[in-house]
Amino acid sequence: MNPHQPKVYADYPALVKGDALELLARQATEFPEFLESLSHKAGYAYAPGKWTIAEMAGHIIDTERILIYRLTAVIRGEQSPLPGFDEDEYVLRAHFPDRSLQSFAEEFNLMRRANLFLFRSLSEEELNRTGVASGKEISARRLMLTIAGHLLHHIAIIHERYL
Repeated sequence: MNPHQPKVYADYPALVKGDALELLARQATEFPEFLESLSHKAGYAYAPGKWTIAEMAGHIIDTERILIYRLTAVIRGEQSPLPGFDEDEYVLRAHFPDRSLQSFAEEFNLMRRANLFLFRSLSEEELNRTGVASGKEISARRLMLTIAGHLLHHIAIIHERYL
């Protein structure tokens, strides 16, 4: 592990076992099905000040969008550093509790299916390209693994703390 990597980049890729593309494709349908099974708990938070399941679903979608932008910038050779983001501020400024988990499930499925076209098109050379995001150097491959691992992390949190 690179000690200069942001924590997110260090932890989430390690959660991905086996073929990352297969996992990313499975997540496109499995996560929406999981969300829909929780529709009765959309507004539940396991403790005061913690995100509800709906807020977590919105966070997952926001994060994938941000990481896809970063991945795209890296593979296209962007030289400017890409900014970080404050996930808590993003959730605070969104209106995720106003939405159903079914709407998040549908949005995630469509977004991930679209992102799979990009993932599958990447060459080894593109996957090895690096850029700077959140003040740290990162490869396109690591960003792709972070997308898959970030979702695995939050599914585990839901199982451990919300169910």
